Parts: sequence; structure tokens; C-alpha cells
Amino acid sequence: MTIPTITLNNGVPMPQLGFGVFQVPDYDQAKQAVADALKAGYRMIDTAAAYNNEEAVGAAIKESGIPREEIFVTSKLWVSDFTYERAQKGIATSLEKLGLDYIDLYLLHQPYGDTYGAWKALTEAYQAGKIRAIGVSNFYHDQLKNLELMSSVKPVMNQIEVNPWYQEDGDVAFTQGEDIAVTAWAPFAEGKGDLFNNPLLKEIGERHGTSVGQVVLRWLLQRGIVVIPKSVHQERMAENIAVFDFTLTDAEMTEIKSLDTGVSQFFDHRDPVTIEQIFGTSLKQLR
Repeated sequence: MTIPTITLNNGVPMPQLGFGVFQVPDYDQAKQAVADALKAGYRMIDTAAAYNNEEAVGAAIKESGIPREEIFVTSKLWVSDFTYERAQKGIATSLEKLGLDYIDLYLLHQPYGDTYGAWKALTEAYQAGKIRAIGVSNFYHDQLKNLELMSSVKPVMNQIEVNPWYQEDGDVAFTQGEDIAVTAWAPFAEGKGDLFNNPLLKEIGERHGTSVGQVVLRWLLQRGIVVIPKSVHQERMAENIAVFDFTLTDAEMTEIKSLDTGVSQFFDHRDPVTIEQIFGTSLKQLR
């Protein structure tokens, strides 16, 4: 199976479909999940310092026997390391835990704190060859534009929540229009709103002989979005990667638009309470 790639704005190719390991902190479970995903054909793994499983991801990659250059690894710096000096150490820690000489894509995980100091450290690591591409996660388009304008290195990626209930047409269009790729986290909205039993998505799936999950992934792929579904079950891993043998029609893409509520299924990153919850404990570490 050949997974299509996108080309990031610095020329680095990236698989458009990968495997996420969010909420899999147990070492053995995470290692097994990544090993199973690689056997299933996935060649992009998405982790983060905050997921507490970089070591397991690295071990699974090492033991897979697959040449390093064939696996695309994404990780992310947490806000507790958002100063220039702490970001330098955070990058080194990620490399050490992953057991890799370089990381393919490294992101600022949240738009809070000293993002500029942290971005400077990412830029230097990129220029030194420790990271092949750098980007952000959860940035709104004004924050993304501001970072883009103040930096000598343009972000290649913004990883944001995108799913049928929260389709983010405006932010996706803006970001892609800036030649910055989009990755959708929580593409299934973690099942919220009884997504897997939605009548419209089930009907579209029946037309193509596919599952609701496959319809959702195909919908995102046809929007040019990178997807990183997560599962610890081999049968679901196989299902999620088998989405390249059918195409949704323009009419079906329009039908799915009708499901958009325009409301995040998790939290508003501009809500002061959310900011305090995400950044509060990290702020104490920075002081």
C-alpha cells in the first residue's frame, strides 16, 4: 500500500495519513500500538512530549527493522518548555527519548507563553539539521500569521481540531492559502455526538461499502488535510488505512458540510479558563 504524500513548504514530503498516539501513556501499550501500526503499513507516527510516550514510540521504530528514512516522526514541545533555553533542552530531550538523530516534524503544541523564544530554538534546531521541518499546533490564523511574519523560517504545519462537527473551513482555507499544511487532530471527535452512528455518514458509507470512520477520513483527505487517527486495535488500524480505494463525490462533500456546528467538541483555545488550565501548571515551572 502506498500512502500519498503532501510536500511541505520547505520541500519535505510527508505522508498524508499517519498514526496518532495521544492518550496512550502506558509504555508497553504504546510500543505495541506503534509496532502494530508500522506492520499495518503506517509510515508516519505522531507523538508529543506531553503524551509521555516518546520512548515507547522510539523503541517500536528501532525494533521494527524499517529504515529510519522511511518513517516520518512528528513530536511536539509542551508549554512548560516555552522559553528559548528550555526549548533547547526540550528538543534535546525529545531526541533522546525517541532515540533518533533527527525528528521529521516538531511543533509548538500550544499558542501560549513565550512562543517566540521557543520558536527561535526550533528554528536553530531546524537549521542545524536536528529537525527537518517545524510548525505549530492549535494556533488561530492571526497567531499563525504573526509568527510567520516575525520569523526567518515559515511554519510548515498547523495541527488543529477538525472533524464533521467542527469543520474549520475558514481556518483551513486561510492556512492552506498561506502554503502551510493542516493536520486534523481528533478527526472522529472522539466519538462525541454519537458520530459513528450519524445517519448521513452511515448512508454515505453504505453507498461506498465503507465504515463511518473511513468516510470521515476520506472527507478530510479530499480537503488536503493530513489525518492521524488513533487506535490500539489492529482491526481498526487496518480499517483506517484502507481509505484510498474510493472517492466521495462533490455532492457528498457538500452533504457532510451540513453537519458543521461551528463549535469545538473539546475547548476554546481563546477562553481564559482554558488558557489557565493548560498553561497554569506550566507557568509555575517557568518561574
